[in-house]
Amino acid sequence: MKTGMHFVFPATTKVFFGAGQLKNLHTLPMPGKKAMIVISNGKSTRANGYLDRTEAELKQAGVEYVVLDNVQPNPLKASVEEGAKFANDNNCDFIVALGGGSVMDAAKIMAINATNPGDLWDYATGRTGKGKPAVNNPLPWIAITTTAGTGSEVDAAGVITNPETNEKLGIGDPRAFAVYAIVDPELMTSVPPQFTAYQGFDALFHSLEGYISNRSNLFSDMVQEAAIRNIGTYLPIAFKDGNNMEARARVAFANTMSGYSMDTSGCTAEHSIEHALSAYHEELPHGAGLIMISKAFFTTHINKHVCDERFVNMAKFLGKEDATKPEDFITALDNLKKACKVDDLKMSEYGIQPEEFDKMGTNALEVMGGLVALDREPLNHAEIVEILKASYK
Repeated sequence: MKTGMHFVFPATTKVFFGAGQLKNLHTLPMPGKKAMIVISNGKSTRANGYLDRTEAELKQAGVEYVVLDNVQPNPLKASVEEGAKFANDNNCDFIVALGGGSVMDAAKIMAINATNPGDLWDYATGRTGKGKPAVNNPLPWIAITTTAGTGSEVDAAGVITNPETNEKLGIGDPRAFAVYAIVDPELMTSVPPQFTAYQGFDALFHSLEGYISNRSNLFSDMVQEAAIRNIGTYLPIAFKDGNNMEARARVAFANTMSGYSMDTSGCTAEHSIEHALSAYHEELPHGAGLIMISKAFFTTHINKHVCDERFVNMAKFLGKEDATKPEDFITALDNLKKACKVDDLKMSEYGIQPEEFDKMGTNALEVMGGLVALDREPLNHAEIVEILKASYK
C-alpha cells in the first residue's frame, strides 16, 4: 500500500515548547476568568512545586481558580463525571490540566461533559455507550504536560475506563483541542526512570502503529519518523539521567509529534489490545502493557508481509542503519527495551492470567474495534488471543 497523498491536519492547539515555558503562561490571553485546575490523585504535582507555579501564573494573569485532584493513572468514568460537576458547581469557565496523559485525557472529557450534561456513557461508543454526539462546545482548556507519553496535549479525545462494564475507550469531540499546550521539559525531570521508560514507549508506539496503519500519509510519515528517531536516540539517555535537559526535550518533542500522529493517522490494534488488558487490571501502566505485547503484535504483522519496507524503515529510524529485512525492526525494538530495562516485564506480576485472554480478545474487538480496523490487515479474535499468549510471562 502506498503512502496516502492526502491528509487532514485538524489540530488547533497553540503549542509553547521548550524549557521554562511555564513561566510565560501569565502572558497569554486567558480563555476565561475562573479555572478548574485538574491534577492527579497522587503527590508529585504538589511535591515538585508544579501546582504552586501554575497557581502563581494564573494569579498573575488575574484568573481565579479551584483545584480538583481526583484523577487516577487510568482515569475512571465516575471521576470524570465528578470533575464536570465540580466545574459547574464552582462556576468555572475553563480548565487547566496539569499532569500527564491521564490528567489531560480526563480534563478534556470533563470539558465536554461540563457543557453536555448527563451520563458520560451517553457520549461513548463501545459495547454499552449510546454514541450520542455532544451538542454544545466543550469548555476551553489548557494543557500543561508534566510527562512525555501520550501526546494528549495536541489531540481532541481522551481514554477513560468504566469499571462496571470493563470498557476502556476514547471519548472526544473535534472541538476539544486545547487552546494552549505548555510543553516544558523542566517539568519532566522529576519523572522516575521506570515511568520515563513506560511513557516514552507509549509515545513511540503511537508513531510506530501510525506508520504501519492503513491511514499513513505524507504528514503522518513526517512526524512519525521524527518521533521514532528522537525516542530511539534520546529515551535511553533520559532514562539514565533524568536531568539531561536535551534528552528530556527531545523525548518531549517526540511525544508531541506522536500526538500529531494520532491526529493525522491513528493507533492500531496494539492499543486496542492493551486497553483490554488494563480495562480488567487498572493497576497496569498503559506503557508497560504496550511493551509486553509489542513483540508479538509487530511480529504478527511482519509475518503477514503487509508493509515490509515500512518495517525496514522503522528499524533504521530506531538506529539499525544496516537493516535490510522486516525482522530487523524487532531486533532494534528489543535493543531499545534492553537499554531502558523494560525487556522482562511480566503480565503475571499484575495478576493477569491466560484464562482471561479469550474475553480480552472479545473486548479488544468490541470496545475499540475502530483501532483494529486501522491495521493494514485487521486482526481477528484468534490472532489477538495468540498475541496475548505469546506475550505472557
